[in-house]
Amino acid sequence: MIDEHLPGSDKPLPPDWALQDPNDYIEVLKHTVPAVLRESKINPAEVIGVGIDFTACTMLPTLKDGTPLCYLDQWRMNPHSWVKLWKHHASQPQADQINETARRMGEGWLDRYGGKISSEWFFSKALQILQEAPDVYNAAERLIEATDWVIWQMTGVETRNACTAGYKAMVQDEGYPRREYFAALDPRFADVVDTRMSRQLADLGAKAGDLTEQAAGWMGLKPGIAVAVANVDAHVTVPAVKAVQSGRMVMVMGTSTCHLVVGNSLQPVEGMCGVVRGGIIPNAYGYEAGQSGVGDIFAWFVDNAVPKEYFEAAERNQMDIHQYLEAEAAKQKPGEHGLVALDWWNGNRSTLVDADLTGLLLGGTLATRAPDIYRALIEATAFGTRTILEAFEGRGIPINDLVAAGGLPEKNKLLVQIYADVTGKSMYFAGSSQAPALGSAMHAAVAAGAYPDINAAAEKMGKLKDEVATPNPENKKVYDKLYAEYKTLYDYFGRGQNDVMKRLKQIKREALA
Repeated sequence: MIDEHLPGSDKPLPPDWALQDPNDYIEVLKHTVPAVLRESKINPAEVIGVGIDFTACTMLPTLKDGTPLCYLDQWRMNPHSWVKLWKHHASQPQADQINETARRMGEGWLDRYGGKISSEWFFSKALQILQEAPDVYNAAERLIEATDWVIWQMTGVETRNACTAGYKAMVQDEGYPRREYFAALDPRFADVVDTRMSRQLADLGAKAGDLTEQAAGWMGLKPGIAVAVANVDAHVTVPAVKAVQSGRMVMVMGTSTCHLVVGNSLQPVEGMCGVVRGGIIPNAYGYEAGQSGVGDIFAWFVDNAVPKEYFEAAERNQMDIHQYLEAEAAKQKPGEHGLVALDWWNGNRSTLVDADLTGLLLGGTLATRAPDIYRALIEATAFGTRTILEAFEGRGIPINDLVAAGGLPEKNKLLVQIYADVTGKSMYFAGSSQAPALGSAMHAAVAAGAYPDINAAAEKMGKLKDEVATPNPENKKVYDKLYAEYKTLYDYFGRGQNDVMKRLKQIKREALA
């Protein structure tokens, strides 16, 4: 991630910027894929298709042939020419404008996104480029999701997938918002879709094209094999854990968490990231919500606030620091540390959709220790998930149990039990430690014709572990009390009663200007 300064520059980037180098993605194709083929001893001739998943919205400006603007000397030192990563939150003013304009004009599609478009989504970032770097915007012949860009590099064919378009670029049944709406945001933005994007969207599981000779050479695969339409890392996980029916929420847990559930009916849910028919599974409504900081919060705490003595103790016990803090925190009973936290160190995605909110820890004393805070931060993320569950259930969308995928549930069993206790839901686990990659492979199998659709692929290729984490009723009683305190803080700081977090951010911006 590029969040301090551009490569070759010592000029600091402003706060809330998060960029990437698109060449890193090509290097993955050149190095990682051949390495995986070697280590797995798979004959490349047996590979019939390739699929990828990606963080979203992660977008970039390019020329019409797909050349990223940041590759060009003219634009390389302009940060707006680089990939804007999903966690780029500097487009919050543009997100505010998008939301205010949509409400004023009575745009019905806004309800499909929980009433708010996030700073993380496509048009917030595109509008930021236009307003802050109009010369870069004018030079950009294409604005495209990075996942679609990688498929373009693999096939030589530009395609746009229906998943990112639906969840991140405001495409619903009637297509993109009206030209008049984009013009109301900025007259120069009126034709953004027709001049820099595409109205042709490819369905998930479809074939985007054939692997080119060049890309086949990078990857050590046969040219001409099927390349699946691009997908999103969270959404592609749902069939990988066989959650293709309603009533089961999938949580893809890593640096952030995405919450996904399939529904049979269309309902507006506060703060959801979107609901798209066919966005996850064909002919079903796919709902998405999320937390923009989970594993990143634990990493921040370890990197910046844990005393040296805990690292030394972890080394003596032949554990990494996270394992040691987890083991120490697990010795406590719920509520024993006397703390409650808000999990907004990277803003709030659902249900408040506000990147300008920040973290909070309440209840600390001179006796508070690092394991206490570590546990309180885990609990805060679990409370955030419970808030999301209640938003869905409050709209009549059933959630009977949870499935956890991603790195966090693989590594942290205390976290898993806390989530079960806080939510009161049984939690199942992905049968693959690389569930998004498995889901991508499943879509590749469909694109190559090995299965008729993703449901059939899920039946054969999807995996769940046998184990299950069940709620502890006594722990649940304590967490209900702590959750009530969390909700009080959630509403007080998150719904405008006290905007101190936003005021502090503004003071910070002024100090850094």
